[in-house]
Amino acid sequence: MDRTSPLGAFLKARRARLSPDDVGLPHYGDRRRVPGLRREEVALLAGVSAGYYTRLEQGRQANASPEVLDALARALRLSPAERDHLYDLSSTTGHRPAVSGDDERVSADLRTLLTTMAAHVPALVVGRRNDVLAWNRTGHALLAPHLDFAAPDDPGGRPNLSRLVFLDAPTRALYRDWPAKARAVVGNLRILTARNPGDTHLAALIAELTARSAEFRSMWDAHTVAPCGRDVHTLAHPAVGELTVTQQTFDVPKEPHQSLVTFTAEPGSPSTAALEALKTRGRTVDAPVACAPTP
Repeated sequence: MDRTSPLGAFLKARRARLSPDDVGLPHYGDRRRVPGLRREEVALLAGVSAGYYTRLEQGRQANASPEVLDALARALRLSPAERDHLYDLSSTTGHRPAVSGDDERVSADLRTLLTTMAAHVPALVVGRRNDVLAWNRTGHALLAPHLDFAAPDDPGGRPNLSRLVFLDAPTRALYRDWPAKARAVVGNLRILTARNPGDTHLAALIAELTARSAEFRSMWDAHTVAPCGRDVHTLAHPAVGELTVTQQTFDVPKEPHQSLVTFTAEPGSPSTAALEALKTRGRTVDAPVACAPTP
C-alpha cells in the first residue's frame, strides 16, 4: 500500500516537473503514462537503488542520510530553499518539539520599535503560524483597516495572514495580482509545516484552508516552496487608491518564530505619497469599520 509521507509527496511532486531532457537522460522512444521522471531515473541520477528510492517516496523508508538527501537535491535540481525543505521533511534531521497553545507574545522593546516606525514605515510582527502578533497604525491602515486594530491582542482571535489572503474578501481585493500573493503564502506555509510537524494549530489551519478554498487545495497539492524574503506588490487600496510597495521580512533576534514585516515605496513616487496619506489616516482613525470575511 502507498502510504506517501510528506517527504515522499514532495519528492514525487519535484520529479513530476522534470523531463529526461532536463537532466540529460535518453527517452528511448517510450511513451510515458505520467509526466516527469520515473522513480528509477531519479534513483539513477542520485546514485541509490530504485528500491530504496521507491521506499522513500512511498513512506516505507523513514529516513535518509545527509549524503542521500544532497544527492536527491542535485538529481531533482532543487533550489536552495527546496533543499532546506527536503532536510526539514527528513526524519534524520530530528523532529522539533510539538508546540501548542496561543502563548506567542511580542516583547515590549519590539512594540516600541513598531510604534516608532509608524511615522515612517508600515510594519507588523507575525508568529510561527502567520498570525499577526502586533502591528503599528500604518501597517494596520495599509493591510487591514476593515479589522479592529486591537485584534492581535486577543490570542484566540488574532488575524492570520494566510487565512485573510484566501478567505477574506477585502484582503483578496487588495492585491492586484492575487494568484501570485496566494502562491507565495502557500509556499511559505509548506516551509512552516515542515519545520513544525507537531504544531496542531498549524495543522488545523491547513485543514481549514483545504476545506474552504479550492484554490488553496490546488496550490497546496503543487508542493511549492517559497520562503518569505522580499516581494513587490501592487495594491488596490480602498482609501488611497493604487500603490506599489516592497514587502521585506526579517527574523526577530532571540525570537526564532517571529518575523518583522515592513512595507516601503520608491522615494518620490506616487506610492510614497499614498503611504504618507495612510500614515495620517493611521494616526487619526482609531476605530475602523469592521467588515465580515467571506463565509
